[in-house]
Amino acid sequence: MNEKDKIKISQKLNQEILDTKEKIKEYSELSKPISPENAIGRISRMDAINNKSVVESALRESEKKLDDLKYVESQINEEYFGLCVKCKTSIPIGRILFRPQSKYCVNCAK
Repeated sequence: MNEKDKIKISQKLNQEILDTKEKIKEYSELSKPISPENAIGRISRMDAINNKSVVESALRESEKKLDDLKYVESQINEEYFGLCVKCKTSIPIGRILFRPQSKYCVNCAK
């Protein structure tokens, strides 16, 4: 992989990390406990609890994505960067830019 591609990937990684941190902050706010003294009906409370569990799931996924992005960022200067961890073929630059946390080529990710 050439230096120009690494610079593009690094910029994309930095932007993805910032965006993911912002999502985590937003999801953390939305997943705060639902206060029982709120004057909402039983159905509305059940809906709020359900929505909270969906947001908590999105929060966990975003935290995992952030960890993956930070790992990829730390590996960008390694000689094996951009190679599929399973089959060792080169991952196309388009895939890396689209999904920077990807460690697999399209065929192995199936």
